[in-house]
Amino acid sequence: MRRPRAVTLPALYPRRALVVGSVLALAVGPVALAPAPDATPTPAATTPAGDRGTQLYLEQCASCHGVRGQGSQQGPSLVGVGPAAVDFQLSTGRMPVSREVSQARRREPVFSAGDISALVDHVGSFGGGGPRIPRVATGDVVSGREIFAANCAPCHGAAGSGAVLTNGWSAPPLYDASATQVAEAVRVGPGLMPAFPGQVLTDQQVDDLTSYVRRLRTERLDPGGNPLGRLGPLAEGLLAWLVVLLLLVAGVRWLGGRAAE
Repeated sequence: MRRPRAVTLPALYPRRALVVGSVLALAVGPVALAPAPDATPTPAATTPAGDRGTQLYLEQCASCHGVRGQGSQQGPSLVGVGPAAVDFQLSTGRMPVSREVSQARRREPVFSAGDISALVDHVGSFGGGGPRIPRVATGDVVSGREIFAANCAPCHGAAGSGAVLTNGWSAPPLYDASATQVAEAVRVGPGLMPAFPGQVLTDQQVDDLTSYVRRLRTERLDPGGNPLGRLGPLAEGLLAWLVVLLLLVAGVRWLGGRAAE
């Protein structure tokens, strides 16, 4: 007697096996065909290399001024401040700051000229308005001296050496400021300084003023000796008379003591 041959499922139910296989392929196929997960962690999204200003702003400025320059309790809004304000704060090293201060002081700039330009462009994307970076030309020194005496000397001193103001504020010395930075400060009015728009001081008058401030930088050598803080001729004269008077009093006391011996 012949032994019966083993019959597989497809042989008995060929159509059913085909249907079952198709269903399994549809159910399992997407998982089987999906690529295997990569063991390497996906790197975080980075700022495009060409958008340097965005990268610097998010790293150095957004924590205080907001991602879109809207401002916060730690820093004012930058919307509409204008390129001149941003360039002045960055080029003079007053920004960024590591902690909140009432008045930022001048120091070496943190960013290069290229990075400052990129940040100026990025902040400009928050909204238009505000003074643009001035283009300074050579002006008339005599006219600049008159403008300086009327508008700048009361705070910055007759020689541009700076002075102490109220509530812990001070008007900084002007010797280290470039012509562009002086013009930017005139148009923007940083800190307690008032702004001087084109209706108050024309571009030509600003050029005259910056030329005179540059002249002050060359007269900073003090060939006569100690500048005495550049308080001006009246204050320096009073100080000189005080020194002479003290010397006279000391001489009289010394002579009186000798006579009493």
